Amino acid sequence: MSEGNKNNSENDKTDEDIDSSTENEIKTELENDFANNLFPLIHEYKQKLSTCEDKLQRALADYQNLEKRNQTEIQKRVLQKTNQLMLNFIGIYEDFGRAKTALTSDEVNSEGLNAIIKNMEILLSENNIKPIDAIGEIFDPRLHEAVSTVEDNSLDEGTITKEVAKGYISFQEVLRPSKVIVSKKK
Repeated sequence: MSEGNKNNSENDKTDEDIDSSTENEIKTELENDFANNLFPLIHEYKQKLSTCEDKLQRALADYQNLEKRNQTEIQKRVLQKTNQLMLNFIGIYEDFGRAKTALTSDEVNSEGLNAIIKNMEILLSENNIKPIDAIGEIFDPRLHEAVSTVEDNSLDEGTITKEVAKGYISFQEVLRPSKVIVSKKK
């Protein structure tokens, strides 16, 4: 190779080296600028993600609370409707009891009626409906309704001496209070 060609070749290499070096510097500078711009962007999106996760957790908790309240409300309404139905049923049950008493006093065979009453008692028991024991107990206004008083010094004040109408309770809720006669001292 001639010297002129050699110089041109060296100049080309130098120009290529300079171009390559400059290009690498520009790339590095662009990458640094991109990275420098990217870190605040990443931080901003991390904060947004954290906010969204927090809102999602709150929404999920609200939904779960709403679901629990709805379940409780539904159970409460079903129990109220069941208790109302059972209260109406108790009236029929007591009518059958009075019919049995009347038939028994007339010495009529009431075996069929006994079976019906027994089935009714099973139905009441299955629905956790229990009669309120009253006679001999101390008057409790939550369970009893006083319809009259009787003077009796042999009993404590407020003792129930007679039950006029049976009361019923379901799951600690009084369906119907017992109507009672209460003792009082002179």
